[in-house]
Amino acid sequence: MHRAVLAVDGPDVRNVIAALSPEAGRELPRTCADMRTEGGVGIVEISAADTSAMRAALNSYLECIRIAEDIGRITR
Repeated sequence: MHRAVLAVDGPDVRNVIAALSPEAGRELPRTCADMRTEGGVGIVEISAADTSAMRAALNSYLECIRIAEDIGRITR
C-alpha cells in the first residue's frame, strides 16, 4: 500500500478542507483518503493500492486544492 500526506496551509485552509471532504467520502477504486484540520493546517492523507492509483489521486486532490485556493483569493 502506498501512502501520501499533503499539508495545506494558508488563510483558506478550512474552506479547502470543507470543499474536499465530500471527495474523501466517495468510493474510488484502489484509493482512500482522510481529511482533517490540525492546528490550523489541513491534512490530506491518501492511501492507494498501486502507483497508478496514487498518481491519479494526487493529481485529483492537488488540482482541487488549487481550485479551492484560487476561489478563496478571488472572493477575498
